[in-house]
Amino acid sequence: MVMAIDLSRISIRPFKLSDVDDVFLWAGDDRVTQNTRMETCGSRVEALAFIRDECIHPLRRSICLDDRSIGIIWVLPWRGDNSDRYKADLGYALGVNYWGHGIATTALKIVLPQVFQDFPHLRRLQAFTLVENKASQRVLEKVGFHREGLLRMFFYSKGNLEDFFVFSFLSTDEIPHSV
Repeated sequence: MVMAIDLSRISIRPFKLSDVDDVFLWAGDDRVTQNTRMETCGSRVEALAFIRDECIHPLRRSICLDDRSIGIIWVLPWRGDNSDRYKADLGYALGVNYWGHGIATTALKIVLPQVFQDFPHLRRLQAFTLVENKASQRVLEKVGFHREGLLRMFFYSKGNLEDFFVFSFLSTDEIPHSV
């Protein structure tokens, strides 16, 4: 029997180098990284480098249960000319032991209001999911993202050119209530 997780114990915070052992648990798991563009960390040293080089960044946050890292959520604003500055990409990954408990949904509900507050010029937040990743699609829809369509052969993922669904959340959409 799987025990329910009290979602009030979920928080979002910056990564710390001391998260290395927790990060290695989820970032070292192929099942977690298979649906992302992240590479699987093969060692504690690689997990530390991942935190140092990729995660200690203002737009990448740790999804935590009781302040222990169980996943990642990121927002990456587009760079370039002014015509692209209004949008950002969103992504997330969560340790396998925490799938199906509402944690990713809770994390997004925490992050969404903060994103549009921290980036007042942002008008569009978009997320991409592999066509097969039904669970992630449900998470996005639960927090108010709209499925816009299928992008055929859009990204290389783990060496294969894959189809992705694109979802969007606009600054004018209703932001869901936090947990």
